[in-house]
Formats: sequence, structure tokens, C-alpha cells
Amino acid sequence: MTIPFSKYQGTGNDFVIIDNRQELFAKNDTKLIARMCDRKFGIGADGLILLENHRDTDFRMVYYNADGNESSMCGNGGRCIVAFAKALSLISHSTTFMAIDGLHEAQIKGDIVYLKMQDVNNIKSTAEYTFLDTGSPHHIELCEDVKNINVKAEGAAIRYSSLYGAAGSNVNFVTPLQEDTFAVRTYERGVEDETLSCGTGVTAVALAMHKQGKTHSKKIELQVEGGKLYVSFEPYEDGYHNIYLIGPAQLVFKGTWEC
Repeated sequence: MTIPFSKYQGTGNDFVIIDNRQELFAKNDTKLIARMCDRKFGIGADGLILLENHRDTDFRMVYYNADGNESSMCGNGGRCIVAFAKALSLISHSTTFMAIDGLHEAQIKGDIVYLKMQDVNNIKSTAEYTFLDTGSPHHIELCEDVKNINVKAEGAAIRYSSLYGAAGSNVNFVTPLQEDTFAVRTYERGVEDETLSCGTGVTAVALAMHKQGKTHSKKIELQVEGGKLYVSFEPYEDGYHNIYLIGPAQLVFKGTWEC
């Protein structure tokens, strides 16, 4: 069997994306997905995304981590699948699509995708960390200089700690640079390593920094290892809404996988 695919990246967070509207892909074959994402023996990616038909929206996004297991929402993956849908001529400049965490809206201008995220109404803050769910769970810690953090070791220790149980959490380390600018490095569960960028992670960081009073801006610049992302939002009494993850989504290459 031959599987056509496209590889996209959003600030270094890379994905194998497959048009599965004909439902030919073996969705339950975790070994196949993990092999395709493997950087030594496969295509190489942080995750695999299927674009499928959906009755009420333009398409459905199904996201798998690099370990082959279906996962929670991926913000950069959401931006990349919007660019992929445009390349397939499924959409023009705006879209609605369904993901595991519900309905999303997006606009695309050139290679910049504006992805609307779910409202956030529950943020847990302690003296040591902040925790919130932006489609995926995120632990956030401030540090003096993210450049000096061993993200893989320290992130894994938190991800597998008793704090989050068997499900674990993504882990973000944050350094304030300016009033509206923060440097972020992220350990992603499922990848089990640092990634160059995490969309739901920078969204969580932006909201957490505003909640903690580290910024009063409603549009935040997040500097990640793979580039820059922006998060805009509107606070209200119980949380945040009109949250947008903004940044580039670009085709890397196309190919076919021989099963």
C-alpha cells in the first residue's frame, strides 16, 4: 500500500499530514504511526495528523503523538492542517474544523495562520507553578534563564511525577524578556523530549503570565526554539476567551510511504 503524505512545520514543530477522507489509513496501527514519525527509520516528525471528513465543518483533525497514540489538541498541528486544507483547495482564507477538544475557527493569510483556541476558565496557580488546560494540559514554571535549563531531564521529572499521575502533563519553562515578550522551552508528553515549539504550550504560557500579573498586554510574543509565535486573548471574569494562536505554517516536502 502506498500512502501519500505532506510534511509541514510550524516554528519547528513538525508533522506528517495525510488526507484520510477516503478512510484508507490504518488508524489503530500505532506501530505504523510511530515508525512514520521516527527520525532515524521513518519520515521524522513530532506527530502525525489525519484530515478527515466531518458532517458539520470543513474537516476533522485527528492527531497522534510520535509514539503512535492518539492525543489531545495540538495547536501548531492545528495551524499546519489549516495550511494543508488550503493546499487541497478545501478552504480559501477561513475555515471551521473539528478537533478532539471541539470546534475551532481559523483564518490564513499567506503562511500565517490565526487559530482560535478553546476558552479557558480554570487556572491553578501556586508559588512554584501554574497549571491549565488549553486543549492539552500544561505545567508552567518561571525560571531565570531558559537557556540554562535541561528541558528533557527536568521536564520528564515533572511530567512523570505524582503531581499529574499516569496521564502526565506537558511542561513549560518560561523567562520574561519584556513586558509583553517571554522565552519558552517545552517538554512534550508523547514526544517525551523537548520540541522546538508547542502551540498549546505557548497559549498556556501567555494566559498564565497575564493571570499572574507578569504582563498586562492582551497580545503576547512567545520566543520558542523554532521562532516566534503570538497569542492574543480577552480576559473576562471567569477566565479568557477569543484566544488566538498566531504564527507560520509551512510545507516542508511531499512524498509517499510504502507499506
